[in-house]
Amino acid sequence: MKFQPGHTVGIDLGTSYSSIATLDTAGQPVVIENSLGRPITPSIVLLEGGGNVLVGPNAQKVADAPSASVVIGIKREMGNSAFFITHEGRKLTPELLSSMILTKLKQDAEKTLGPIGNAVITVPYYFNDPKRQATRHAGRIAGLNVIDIINEPTAATLAYAWQRNELGNPELLRKQKTVLVYDLGGGTFDVTVVRYSATEFHVLATDGDTMLGGLDWTARIADFAAAKFEAAHGLDPRTDPHTKQLLMLESEAAKRDLSLRTQTTINFEFRGRTIAVEFDRPKFESITADLLQRTQDTTEFVLDQAKLKISDVDEVLLVGGSTSMPMVPEMLNTTLKRVPSRELNPHVAVAQGAAIHAAILEAKHTDGHGNVGQAAVRRLRSITTHDVNSHSLGVEIQDRKDPNVKLNHIMIPRNSRLPAKCMQRFVTTTGKPSSIHLKLLQGETADVTGCEYIGDFRLTELPQNLPAGSPVELVYAITAEGIIQVKAKELTGLNKAEVAIDWSHGLDEKQIDGMAQIARKYQVT
Repeated sequence: MKFQPGHTVGIDLGTSYSSIATLDTAGQPVVIENSLGRPITPSIVLLEGGGNVLVGPNAQKVADAPSASVVIGIKREMGNSAFFITHEGRKLTPELLSSMILTKLKQDAEKTLGPIGNAVITVPYYFNDPKRQATRHAGRIAGLNVIDIINEPTAATLAYAWQRNELGNPELLRKQKTVLVYDLGGGTFDVTVVRYSATEFHVLATDGDTMLGGLDWTARIADFAAAKFEAAHGLDPRTDPHTKQLLMLESEAAKRDLSLRTQTTINFEFRGRTIAVEFDRPKFESITADLLQRTQDTTEFVLDQAKLKISDVDEVLLVGGSTSMPMVPEMLNTTLKRVPSRELNPHVAVAQGAAIHAAILEAKHTDGHGNVGQAAVRRLRSITTHDVNSHSLGVEIQDRKDPNVKLNHIMIPRNSRLPAKCMQRFVTTTGKPSSIHLKLLQGETADVTGCEYIGDFRLTELPQNLPAGSPVELVYAITAEGIIQVKAKELTGLNKAEVAIDWSHGLDEKQIDGMAQIARKYQVT
């Protein structure tokens, strides 16, 4: 692991808001305020003319801008190679657009810290590897040396334990502690169970949804208001992109109002006609009950996966701005029979935890960490984290009952502690094969169409007249860094083959450099 000159920071690259943090001289994680003096920056990109880009514009600027020039929720498209926006003749990918948010955070923080060289960037635990790799690329395009990607719930737990002075202090924390992290952000959702001692972090189980977050609650309000408008005027305001954008802004404001009070009003205009929609908290909870239920189901599933009873959990941590909705702690209190902790700031805890993780890496791989005192450095060096894989890994096999049906045979189940390794024997299904084709999959279902294809390789130069039913040994492994390595051996002639999955997904160094050159053509403010 190589560190570049400059400060090392932790960055929460969020769907709705992003933030950046570092450790101060006392070893405490401090969030660096942006140019407006705020700890969080809206993850909104406004593409203005002439190569100007405004990151984190206020609601009025978003309302006044053409809908085609406003990019909201780009995090949901990370790893989607088919998604791009064309602006001023340039193709802007999710990596490139996300790099603009990171550039803004970096520029603002450097006014306080000085040059920034290295960063840890957070991702939802349930992000698959292409999404994680895309996040790394975004950091590189923004001019950051991305030393690691850390899962958001792990980062939040780090912030919790570090700020309680439990990490690195065995005399204070004499036994293991188990926490459940409920992370509901603007666009993604995770539940993770973490068990930690003074020196070790173990993730026990995780699950989530990369397409579930506060944006979905906002959209339900917008749909409700649009239906009221259509009933009154016979027009659907969502058919006009700009009006739909304004309606979403009004709905977002209404959602926030309902976290503080029990009733609000949504006012908007379309084609000269106006409406004022009265909206209260019970109605909001009613039209979004299925969304909340999905998070409850995931919470219960993760506890089951971790083989824990509710009584085994010492603390429930709320992370993500959407946990401000009163329905969330109320549901968790009912489900888990305890009041969730408000000890963490749900808006910045993930960035703080990323900064702690960045400091741990720097303390272990360099002489220290910036201006952090030696006592804190010693604590940092004593901490070890252990993750699990968030998606099952398998191989395509032929159904014994129907040779025309292909199945996903899971070899490394999700929530396996990393590093993980599995060896199994299979048999060939046809006689005299010229080669054996092995297809690798990621996913939880036996149906291969519901899984993600992640790579393949072939065993060649097989013995002549190799009969059907000949044994093949497969060794499937994933490292602590998430690198997948698969080896196969045909046991009759002892032929071998192997593959490593690097998740580049077609983006090579030249392409990344090309995106960085495009990014430099934009003036980010």
